[in-house]
Amino acid sequence: MSKKHFGTDGIRGRVGVSPITPDFVMRLGYAAGRVLTNIDSHLAKGAHPAVVIGKDTRISGYMLESALQAGLSAAGVDVLLTGPMPTPAVAYLTRALRAQAGIVISASHNPFEDNGIKFFSAEGTKLPDDVEHAIEAELDQPMQVMESARLGKAKRIEDAGGRYVEFCKSTFPSTLDLRSLKIVLDCANGADYLVAPHVFHELGAEVITIGNQPDGLNINLNCGSTHPQALCKAVLEHQADLGIAFDGDGDRVMMVDNQGNLLDGDQLLHIIAMHRQQRGWLRGGVVGTLMTNLALEHAFGKANVPFSRANVGDRYVLELLNERVWQLGGENSGHILCLDMHSSGDAIIAALQVLHALHDSGKTLAELGAAIPLYPQVLINVKIQKRIDIKANPTLQSAVQAAELELKNDGRVLLRASGTEPKIRVMVEGVNREQVQDIAERIAEVVRQVTL
Repeated sequence: MSKKHFGTDGIRGRVGVSPITPDFVMRLGYAAGRVLTNIDSHLAKGAHPAVVIGKDTRISGYMLESALQAGLSAAGVDVLLTGPMPTPAVAYLTRALRAQAGIVISASHNPFEDNGIKFFSAEGTKLPDDVEHAIEAELDQPMQVMESARLGKAKRIEDAGGRYVEFCKSTFPSTLDLRSLKIVLDCANGADYLVAPHVFHELGAEVITIGNQPDGLNINLNCGSTHPQALCKAVLEHQADLGIAFDGDGDRVMMVDNQGNLLDGDQLLHIIAMHRQQRGWLRGGVVGTLMTNLALEHAFGKANVPFSRANVGDRYVLELLNERVWQLGGENSGHILCLDMHSSGDAIIAALQVLHALHDSGKTLAELGAAIPLYPQVLINVKIQKRIDIKANPTLQSAVQAAELELKNDGRVLLRASGTEPKIRVMVEGVNREQVQDIAERIAEVVRQVTL
């Protein structure tokens, strides 16, 4: 059954345009409060359930936080406010404070004009589809305010940042430190701007921070993991050992070596996986996505590391990890999940895992990154006039099969429809860049012809 409002990562859109409006978000808070907290059961026992609310640094966060708070209070739910806090911090605090749910107000790597609402269960995990369906069903019901004596209260968690900093530090071996490293952090003018510098500084590193002056309008603006050019430049200017870039809500990470070269999520995942395998810590295999570079799959094959692909989206990576009872997975965008460390993807924790690998190997980030040169990958977004079933279209399938024969075992082709735009994404990768570009353009033209 399709969902009306929820996408792959909560509810997201342009602020002021449905559903990201104060009235809808207030009703969403009420509906989520009723579904996520088993409210009737709690109130029958004379107890108020609690929900943690965190947000990134967008100016619209103030408005949406107030709307959520009003809806939850009307449902009889107490609210614990963290202020600006990374998404994985809210997942952690939800578990640590024994709250019934966590809510993050963020549009992740999107520009400041967008915002969104995403939820965590009491265990600090993304909500399964059936719970999101239940919240949407509750949204269709009339909103009824609890009697005054049963309304929820709001409280600010004054030590939220400090709690999360200590949690992140606890995932790095207590016998190690970062005293030999000069690190540049790019906090994307987002949710990591307060906590991330403390984590790396308290572990001993010399820390230089950029993207740490949020004004409500500059989140992800020419900075962070989606615009790493500023970090590459800063690493070279400061002659740093490496750089770390976060996205606006702190669940994606990219890194830059001392030569100014960018390492994406695939390369970082490879470094973490191989370190764990060498130390005997890798449980099972590694999960990537349909967009994971083929070079990573080939590298894991040579190292006898099991590898599986999930659909694009960290929630699908998490689902497959749980299904396989594995611990490590991620996306090339920088979402990396280390389930032995945290219940959700966490950019700071993933970066610390890479730094642990650097320490144990005695190598630089440039040397570890060079172990897996990525294959050229070409992505063409084709605007379409009408939606079609890609798998059922013989013309498209014939074009894909011909391309795969041409690439042999040294490449692959992926066609997938965008979930948010009238586009089909054509991705081709292989060893030879010119060949990959040529095949991608040919298939894109076939897509245009069959969707006219």
